[in-house]
Amino acid sequence: MQNIQETTLDTLKPGEKARITKVRVKGAARRKLFDMGMVAGADIELIRNAPLGDPMEYRIKGYHLSIRKEEARDIYINKH
Repeated sequence: MQNIQETTLDTLKPGEKARITKVRVKGAARRKLFDMGMVAGADIELIRNAPLGDPMEYRIKGYHLSIRKEEARDIYINKH
């Protein structure tokens, strides 16, 4: 049996996959992320980080999405 530990989206390394458990982003950014499919239960993969580490590019529901590291810290995941 695997020991699944909750962490935040900004801790993923390129190529790693996870499942979103909670989205704690506030304000208009929260609505934008929900509209793009970033909801609890969705699978997500980090594709790459920008040269300075921000933003981060993810694959979710078949498309690519770039978000700031600050937002990624408020999205909780379980790594696969």
